[in-house]
Amino acid sequence: MRFVFSGDTAGQGWGINLATGGMRLYGTMRAQEPDFFIHSGDNIYADGVMVPSVTLPDGTIWTNAFLDEVPAKLKVAETLNEYRANYLYNLHDANVVAFNADVPQIWQWDDHETLNNWSPGKDLSADARYTEKRILTLAARAKRAFLEYSPQRWHGQDESERVYRLVPYGRELDVLMLDMRSYAPPTASTARAAGRRHGVHGAHPDRLAQGEPQAIAARPGRSSAPTCRWVCGGRRQRRAGRPQFENSANGDGPVLGREFEIAEILSFIKREKIRNVVWLTADVHYARPTTTTRARRSSPTSIPSGSSSPVRRTPEPSVPIRSTTLRPAGGLPEGAAAGQSNLAPSAGYQFFGQIDIDARSHDLVLQLKDTTGSSLFTQRSTPIPSTVGATATERPGRQSVSQP
Repeated sequence: MRFVFSGDTAGQGWGINLATGGMRLYGTMRAQEPDFFIHSGDNIYADGVMVPSVTLPDGTIWTNAFLDEVPAKLKVAETLNEYRANYLYNLHDANVVAFNADVPQIWQWDDHETLNNWSPGKDLSADARYTEKRILTLAARAKRAFLEYSPQRWHGQDESERVYRLVPYGRELDVLMLDMRSYAPPTASTARAAGRRHGVHGAHPDRLAQGEPQAIAARPGRSSAPTCRWVCGGRRQRRAGRPQFENSANGDGPVLGREFEIAEILSFIKREKIRNVVWLTADVHYARPTTTTRARRSSPTSIPSGSSSPVRRTPEPSVPIRSTTLRPAGGLPEGAAAGQSNLAPSAGYQFFGQIDIDARSHDLVLQLKDTTGSSLFTQRSTPIPSTVGATATERPGRQSVSQP
């Protein structure tokens, strides 16, 4: 089994440039002949206004094609049709169309499908770009457009717009797709301000980013294939060090707010002796493997993860990993140099991840690759049988790493 993952398509005003071959990374991913693709959010940039052309630092001209056909990309999306037009714009790229024809896909959604870092309490009163100031109205239109274009069935009448879901692949793999946006608290800074401990059950609703039903359903092992060898969870994560934190981690300092939520899930994984869990994400706009360990010395839990993006957005410099709470350790940050956070996609800093599960050994091999398909990082992990107990300090499988 082989699948690829990435995210962040057509952001910060960088669209389809025919002179450079369009969205070439989709062609590169298609050439790997994957069984499916995980798009880990920011499928569009509804707030990413495009202009017809941009003069690059070297004097060359970047041209955004198809703006005459999709004029909605000349402004931020506010109406339902404008949100739809953002998805339509991506479908003008030949690489995307060919990729969609060949590769089944699992889409996650995040913030730019609506607007940057949106939450139910976001205030647009001072943002002159928007005539529609009601954030929940914009979010409802955005989610409708997402569900119309994303390759997934509507959930059902009980919660028709549910995005989180389980996608099982036999006894080898379960894909748990999380939604860290729909159930977000009113303000993005709530996690930093919240100081008391809470768990999934009885948690304060303002501090439960996943929503209680999802937080319970998202626990690995609660699936139709509990004996599967690998569980891959799609999760959005933001870098620490910002005034407001978009997800569970608050950076350095004591455990606060929504960090207890992710801690509860990690505790469940450890308590139930669930093995072979891998977390995948995008959003950070560079490629980096990471191993995250809970800070409590009495109950360490280590889980490998991989970040790889963007498909078609400006790259960002990789940053040091700082968090005394979750204690992440990473290597091989592949990104733009410091001070070069607005490079055109033609600069080459476009990445995707590839995972292969061997049919005989059942080993999982994670690779992080660039636009040419060259592997920047490779890690092989051997699954621990789920029926075999393990000590609290045991790592999730033997791992070998190679960095060309």
